[in-house]
Amino acid sequence: MTTSRKAKYLSTTALSKELKMNVKQVFQILLDNDLVERVDDNWVLTEKGEKVGTKKKHPKIGEYIAWNENIKNISIFKTTNEKDVFINATALSNHFGISKFKINPILSELGFVEKSIKGWTMTTLGKSIGGKQCEYERTGIPYVNWSKSILQNKRLVETMNEIAGKDTEPREEEETKSSVDFRQKYEAKHRAADGHYVRSRAEMLIDNWLYMSGIVHAYERKLPIEEDVYTDFYLPVGRVYIEYWGLEDNPKYQARKQEKLKIYEKYDFNLIQLKDADIQNLDDILPKKLLKFGIQAY
Repeated sequence: MTTSRKAKYLSTTALSKELKMNVKQVFQILLDNDLVERVDDNWVLTEKGEKVGTKKKHPKIGEYIAWNENIKNISIFKTTNEKDVFINATALSNHFGISKFKINPILSELGFVEKSIKGWTMTTLGKSIGGKQCEYERTGIPYVNWSKSILQNKRLVETMNEIAGKDTEPREEEETKSSVDFRQKYEAKHRAADGHYVRSRAEMLIDNWLYMSGIVHAYERKLPIEEDVYTDFYLPVGRVYIEYWGLEDNPKYQARKQEKLKIYEKYDFNLIQLKDADIQNLDDILPKKLLKFGIQAY
């Protein structure tokens, strides 16, 4: 008669040692795969987790979760390629050679993360480029780890080069032919009050209104995505994009407009749209539109 071997159970700490992983990383994987959840600052097993884990009691530390040793062989702990390797903000700052205190504000300006009451939370765009929402076990403060592939993210690399004062390639080489044709036809020759050169009188009035309202803004800011798309105006406060649609009767312009709108929707960007009829009523229209994104004009 043969007897089956009694299952061996490991604490999460012991499991992490066998996996040669950080305890926080193991807990995050367990959380992502719905095996545990946080309740009143404690880790508890989910219904799914109870199939591979159990609760045990230690005379000194009290109750803890123990895992069937076979859990270490399941696929959730297998790293198959570089995209599965996650790095934190400190590793990003070291890679790009900037202060660790600047990295999250830069990621926020790009729209990858947003400031929480404490810590940082991932945006829709951040998730699309490989972000993973995490939280510190002891405090519950949120933070974001990133797929190692973010180190090659085109927009992030460009931004880091701009901050470092490195030369970047002329943007005409990056843009589509239709976009280049548009910019050649409509030269930026209207000088706004803040010194920006814009492409139309309407854009000049928008720029002047933002400047006189004390709202920091950029003109023709590249969207923080892989696609080579530029917005008319970008407001860092609130991460708001403003598009002025001026050539409503031009079929090519309309097609370009629809393509841009799909991109704004895809990445869930904060967008304000203005048309010709709005330009003479900016004092009435823009404050209301800005307020929806938490920006007070006056």
